Amino acid sequence: MKFVSTRDAEKKELSYTDTLLAGLAPDRGLFIPSEYPQVSLDELKVLKDTAYTEIAFAIKKKIIGWDIPDDTLRELVNRAYTQEKFPESRNGNITPVRKIEKNFYIQNLSLGPTAAFKDMAMQQLGQEMNYELNKRGESLTILWATSWDTGSAAEAAMKGLESIKLFMLSPQVWMSEFQRAQMWSLSGDNIYNISIDGRFDDCQDMVKDIKGSSEFANLWAVNSINWGRISSQVPYYFSWYLQAVDQVGEEVDFCVPSGNFGNVLSGYIAKKMGLPIRRLIVATNENNVLEKLFKTGKYTVTPADITSSPSMDISKASNYERLVYDILWRDGAKLATYMKQFEESWSVDLTDFWVSISDLKELWFESGSSSHAQRLEMIQYVEEKRAWVIDPHTADSIKVAQDLRDPNIKTICLETALPVKFEDTIQEALWAIPERPEQFVWLESRWGDDTFTLLWTDREALKDFMRKNI
Repeated sequence: MKFVSTRDAEKKELSYTDTLLAGLAPDRGLFIPSEYPQVSLDELKVLKDTAYTEIAFAIKKKIIGWDIPDDTLRELVNRAYTQEKFPESRNGNITPVRKIEKNFYIQNLSLGPTAAFKDMAMQQLGQEMNYELNKRGESLTILWATSWDTGSAAEAAMKGLESIKLFMLSPQVWMSEFQRAQMWSLSGDNIYNISIDGRFDDCQDMVKDIKGSSEFANLWAVNSINWGRISSQVPYYFSWYLQAVDQVGEEVDFCVPSGNFGNVLSGYIAKKMGLPIRRLIVATNENNVLEKLFKTGKYTVTPADITSSPSMDISKASNYERLVYDILWRDGAKLATYMKQFEESWSVDLTDFWVSISDLKELWFESGSSSHAQRLEMIQYVEEKRAWVIDPHTADSIKVAQDLRDPNIKTICLETALPVKFEDTIQEALWAIPERPEQFVWLESRWGDDTFTLLWTDREALKDFMRKNI
């Protein structure tokens, strides 16, 4: 397997482990396979009714190729998904499917150490990173922007790795006390938490700008712009599929709550690899840039509103670039022109690049959005139907899926986090606070603000802080 940058017209190829340690490409593009590996239906049949570790190994092996030896890769997968890290798993199934009603399901992805779906990719990414750094005798500094759950999931995966220092940027406001306390509990040693006086988009822009400077060109990225993380999300689509279908080969729909487009992009890659996905339904909240994109072809940034599904309060979906690369016939020069226009004017239209709306529809995407009131309604609906409490992002997915699903086709909605992370919204919907797992009881009472460093949206101040601590 070889990988190229989306903005490289010459298509210079790198290995998987090189992209893993590079994060963002030197030309500011994102890495993507030069071609998608294929998984046959016969191979899928062999994986049905197996543990998640077997599925993850098989799919990651396809993506990685020979860069990591089979025995080593299997060991890394087994370390990532232990019973200790995923204590609620049953018989090795750490991504269980729950049925809401006929042909309508929720996929549970929040059984990991920080109760968020991002644990699924981060635990594997941390293992791969640690292996490759030790193999090369190198160390890395990571600069990362978090949209809520990503921060604690990354810190849990990277905590205590001597070859890594992690600088985590997060918005000063709009984070819940629970999520801030989770990050606090992981501060210290090789973890630096930095609050930025701005929004997530400001944090993400700072990461890209500083990574693009010569002094900090070697900074690593482990958010969803890193190919290692995207590829580590692909296996759980295979896991969901194999649990939900009666017969391998049956087509299903997935509905994915999306902000930065990383999770649903992983579903797109699974589809390209041969998983029988009929449609990928992109669920957004009031910040519906992606919904407008798939309906009009226009990608226009507007200031993100603050909502009750905050991980989706994003107006610039970084991973969309990987999809556009395929849309523009994998032409790196054309993609670079498209992104240049977008970055200069914050608006770009695919029809100006000879891509029609019908071309977009042929990519298997549909989209919709939901409001705060509708999220509350969906939380109430699932609780009344099945006595489950879902978080507001999953509620976005349920609402959009209800609007767009075909009752004759199995539709799987992706759960993103335990409801404990969004207690205020749950209390508004159900007049009750969700029960907390034991490890999170009284979490907020144990943290202090002194574990976060407050900086303005000032690139130079951030550079100075990093110089002092690297």
